[in-house]
Parts: sequence; C-alpha cells; structure tokens
Amino acid sequence: MKLGLQTRTTKRARPQAADKPVASSTRRGSGTRSKTGREITMQRAAKARHLEAVKAHPVAELLECPPAIGLLLNHAAQCLSFEAGEVVFPQSGICQGLYLVITGQFQRRAERLKTRLMLGPARAGDLVELAATLGDRQHTYTLVAQTAGSVLMLPVEALTQAFQSFPPLRMRLLEELAREVSRAYNTCCFNCMAKPRRASSTA
Repeated sequence: MKLGLQTRTTKRARPQAADKPVASSTRRGSGTRSKTGREITMQRAAKARHLEAVKAHPVAELLECPPAIGLLLNHAAQCLSFEAGEVVFPQSGICQGLYLVITGQFQRRAERLKTRLMLGPARAGDLVELAATLGDRQHTYTLVAQTAGSVLMLPVEALTQAFQSFPPLRMRLLEELAREVSRAYNTCCFNCMAKPRRASSTA
C-alpha cells in the first residue's frame, strides 16, 4: 500500500511540476506582492522627505537681516491686541502689513461662492498673510481671534524699504510662501484621499 500511495503521489505531482503556467503564476504573484511592498515603503519615504522639505522655517531665520534693517523693522512694528471674536482683518480688505501671531489663537475664514470655509488656525509663531503682503496687497481671507491674543504687524512700507535695502529678505519670504502653498496642497490631497476611505469603511 505504501508503494501504491507513493505511485499515486508521484502521478499527482508530475502534472503540477509540468504545469508551468501555474508555477510561474505563483512566482509572479509573490513577486508582485513584494514589489508593491517596496513601492509603498518608497512612497512613504518620499512623502516624508517632501513634508520635511515644505516644513515651516523659524521666524527668526526668515526675518534675519543686517542690524540696520532689523532696527528699521523693529521701530515700525506695531503690537495689536484683540479680544475673542474680534476681526484682525477682513477678506478683500487692503493688506496693511505682515502679521506675526504672538499670543492666543486665531481662525482663518474665507467665503467662496457664498460658502464659508475654515482654512485652519493661526497660533503663536505663525506668519500670517505672506501672499497678500508679497502680492497684490488684498486679503484673501478673514482673520478672527478665537481667544484673546496679540499680533505683531510689520507695515508694508517698512517691509518695502527692507526689501530694497536687503533683497534676500524678500526671497526668503517668497520661499516660505511657496512652502505654505505646498503644505496647503498636501492637506487638500490628504483630505480628498481620506473621504473615500471613510465612505467605504462606513459602507
């Protein structure tokens, strides 16, 4: 019986060994899974590098300039205090300068096609309205105090003088604006990808 069993086992094994498409299919399948794992790892590493590249730079580094320019900006800077609910500046208003949040928490709000959008908070250490300051001087959103807080405002006129005397300052702020746009784009992409996942998990 042992011999018969071995013979039957051998007969069953031969077609499987001779069946090359099945064997090659298995190898291709495992190869695809391994490659997918490597691709996922590489994509995650690339995403981490990209996020690191667009991370906000320290304000001290961005505003670093020669002593004379520093004195100009320090003398022109205005410290403004706000109570909860107060508007720092309205959407479509004329930008008076670059804002640096000192204390408290503020909320960015925008209206697009009669729809109110929450663009995220601004906290201590955040530069606010780089786009308006370096662009057409028109606010693209409204900034409202969520809590009592204060901001330091660098007037446009003083910044313009500083840019003329020390062009690298403007270049650093433009680079920070580009990183800010990239961070906003990444956030939008993440939110768009997360919605289908939530919908499928709910279903």
